[in-house]
Amino acid sequence: MGTTQLESVPEPKYWHLKTVLGEALDTDFSVGEILPNERELAARFGVARATLRQALEQLELEGRLQRRRGVGTTVAPPRVGVDVSTTQAQWPGSGEEAWNPVDCTLVVPPAAVARLLDPDRGADEPVHTVRRLRMTHGQAVAAEQLYVPARSVPDLTAIDAPSGAARARGVLRELQRLTLEGQDRAVELGSARADDAKELDRLPGAPVLLVTTRYLTDGRTAAVSVATYRADTCRLTFGDAGDFGIAS
Repeated sequence: MGTTQLESVPEPKYWHLKTVLGEALDTDFSVGEILPNERELAARFGVARATLRQALEQLELEGRLQRRRGVGTTVAPPRVGVDVSTTQAQWPGSGEEAWNPVDCTLVVPPAAVARLLDPDRGADEPVHTVRRLRMTHGQAVAAEQLYVPARSVPDLTAIDAPSGAARARGVLRELQRLTLEGQDRAVELGSARADDAKELDRLPGAPVLLVTTRYLTDGRTAAVSVATYRADTCRLTFGDAGDFGIAS
């Protein structure tokens, strides 16, 4: 067979620079460290600033770098594993989780969530809504809304705070008293809403990974979680597959 045209095309200069920069990130910089400005980097590697920008943009797309407003370009932490298997079900807040409860309020859930909770219930009936953040290296990489109807936590006492992190922990504690029969999960690409974008240090509309989990007990839905992950900081994992994952 003859040589294809693509095989004769030389590697773009910015692509080679991306490889060199990637090696430098591994050896010369630590997680969270701020990179020198473009002028210094271009001089260090002997390239034009336009070529440097292309290489930096590619590294950002691959999750190696992060542009943080008011800070600059920093070295990104390792990608967070997002387990999308359903073989090892557990309640939110149990086990060794990196999620921090932030708040809990009574709100009317979105229509899609209301249908998952109970297709026969009133669409305007408020539910306990726990807000949690997943942190790594001091940075929020995911935000979650956990919707819990009152019937799932009937013993939530009045001594718990009416809102805030204490109330959130109370709801999680009561959920864990139930017998978890299983869970199902859906994953899709989406765009960051304004409130999620602010907490995740992204611009509204930035690409995110949306993970919706339904928790089942006594043949019904006890709670629904909608977690928003930064698409540049996570990878999908599959339970026992361990370190094998698909970078987002």
